[in-house]
Amino acid sequence: MLSEFTFNLPTRIEYGKGSIYKAGEIASEFNAGKVMIITDKGVRSTPLFDEVESVLKKAGLSTVVFDDVKPNPKDDDCAVGGQLAIAEKVDTIVALGGGSSMDTAKAVASLVTNPGPMADIMKPNKVKNQPIPLICIPTTAGTGSEVTSFAVITINALKRKSCIYDEKVRPKVAICDPSVLESVPPHIASATGIDALTHAIEAYTCNYATQITDAYAMQAIKLISQNLRELVYTKSYKSCDAMMMGSLLAGVAFGFSDVAGVHCLAEALGGLYDTPHGVANSIFLPVVFEFNIPADVEKHAEISEAMGISALGKSRRELAQAGADAIRMLAQDLAIPSLKDLKYVDPKDFTAMSEVCMLNVSAKSNPRPVSAQIFKELYERAYRL
Repeated sequence: MLSEFTFNLPTRIEYGKGSIYKAGEIASEFNAGKVMIITDKGVRSTPLFDEVESVLKKAGLSTVVFDDVKPNPKDDDCAVGGQLAIAEKVDTIVALGGGSSMDTAKAVASLVTNPGPMADIMKPNKVKNQPIPLICIPTTAGTGSEVTSFAVITINALKRKSCIYDEKVRPKVAICDPSVLESVPPHIASATGIDALTHAIEAYTCNYATQITDAYAMQAIKLISQNLRELVYTKSYKSCDAMMMGSLLAGVAFGFSDVAGVHCLAEALGGLYDTPHGVANSIFLPVVFEFNIPADVEKHAEISEAMGISALGKSRRELAQAGADAIRMLAQDLAIPSLKDLKYVDPKDFTAMSEVCMLNVSAKSNPRPVSAQIFKELYERAYRL
């Protein structure tokens, strides 16, 4: 755990039921004139989109919509969105959707003030000019992108994920309304919920954890692990509230520490095969959790306790292992596919994917040292399960 660090959360958080109706008022605070709403076609077809657009228009703002957001956002699509924003003279962006919409919005907001190829801003701290104001409204309890300083983007030509990583891309405001989760389809709630749990667990166990991020991560683990099933199967407001808060806290936690081996494996898989990020994380989370136990038995045991697993009659090592088993059972209960269930995955690609894992900036954050060979073995272990 780091003993020296800087912590500053510049994103303002507006939290609570009905907070989406503040969107117009908040955008006006930034002297907005023309707002681009960035979303996907699924969200655009819902009443939620109409409500948000109406709120913006009632505040006297004109709007333009970019709804060509796809899962695992692509650099080409982000470039198109940036060109449209420049042509329309957009001065503020509202991202409405999951992580893909918010990451796309970060890229588009950056391109408006940093016109040029996407490659120019896809390096650490390469966003030269401050992006136009970005307001994020998450519609899933998953990525935490509404409070982070990076955007994960797939480089289409390479079939590999990369990252915009710069403090300037943090959203100005995150509007987190738990009631929007009441309409999330079960399969999306499942995958994004495990994604959020992964963020919390990796933030807690990675090499860049601090006491502050641990506090956020631990509360997120409790909220997510104890409410995700209820969100998926009953959609009670209590579970929506707990999951929205859990995802938000996990976003703060990993945004100021890091993720680790799970994301290395998941992002290589998603870059090559376009596998949904939450599904990929759910596949690898129990495998990497189990692998990492020897590096810090106590922290993994604490995670198990946070998930509600009894310590009675168990050694700390046994308790930690019970956590891996519980995560595996959670994914099964939520009907998330295994790696082998993804029929398009070819084990022959594991070697190349493992090399890509080592290029991931989070490889060094894993609490137990990793190598390309170890990543390959983890792919193989996941494939056997």
